Amino acid sequence: MTNKKKRSPMLLIAQDSLTEQAKALINMSNGLGDEFVKAVNMILQTKGRVVVCGMGKSGLVGQKMMATFASTGTPSFFMHPAEAFHGDLGMLMREDLLILISYSGETEEIINLLPSVKHFGNEIISIVGNNDSTMAKHSDVILNVKVEREVCPNNLAPTTSTLATMGMGDALAVALIKERNFQAEDFARYHPGGNLGRRLLTKVSDVMHSKKLPVVNMNTPLSEAVLCISEGRLGLVVITQNLQIKGIVTDGDLRRALVNQVDMNRASINDIMTRNPITISPDMMLVEAESLMLEKKIKALIVADQKQQLIGILEIFDR
Repeated sequence: MTNKKKRSPMLLIAQDSLTEQAKALINMSNGLGDEFVKAVNMILQTKGRVVVCGMGKSGLVGQKMMATFASTGTPSFFMHPAEAFHGDLGMLMREDLLILISYSGETEEIINLLPSVKHFGNEIISIVGNNDSTMAKHSDVILNVKVEREVCPNNLAPTTSTLATMGMGDALAVALIKERNFQAEDFARYHPGGNLGRRLLTKVSDVMHSKKLPVVNMNTPLSEAVLCISEGRLGLVVITQNLQIKGIVTDGDLRRALVNQVDMNRASINDIMTRNPITISPDMMLVEAESLMLEKKIKALIVADQKQQLIGILEIFDR
């Protein structure tokens, strides 16, 4: 008789929690309609910034929402409601659009701001769990994130509701990305310090080896070419004639020559070099060069100018 391994109570609780939260997101998705479309269009049409405002855990979700907007082409910033009530409203411009976040729709710090915001004339999108709340009634668009209950056993700690709010923010961001036709290259411009930004914005000329390149001419003995490969530490040597690139000898070429029992002392470079090697421009983007190396299954590329003269060597790990 096979003994089935029992799952621990903790694991069951975690799985039930995730399942219930997934159901809540699906229910919210099914409930999306014209208000969501109106919200996206309002953000697209605003001439100012998107100002996200929330208190407590809603504020933390709002900060993440703002960061996602800002990094994907929607100028935005986070405004703390309590600080705004004591002077920070001065950062708000008439053209700005507000996204107010409060599950109850009755958060005191946000409600206190409504008279001023209405006086300024800013449009308001509310992300709320109660369409009959004070905040919702003073909004131009209402995005409902109501959930049946929190996964908290006491139905008290904001859990499913904060996930629903974050999900709504991400849904807005993705819709905006699509509508703006925001591409990976655009994303990289806002993330120059990240790996994606570096790869998409970096040119071959920025990272290629350009000093003390391993290069020999057509008349160089093969034994000397081997020594040049070793000293160059790039696993190859470039063969030139009258400054023109004629070929390349790599570690792989040497190994194949040894397998074929080529006499290294008598053979010439012509016997084993690869003629007309692939070359790239120094202006090529690094990501394109990497793709080419992966496609051709090579670890280095010769960088040449318009006259096909050697100016550098790019290794696949040069990033």
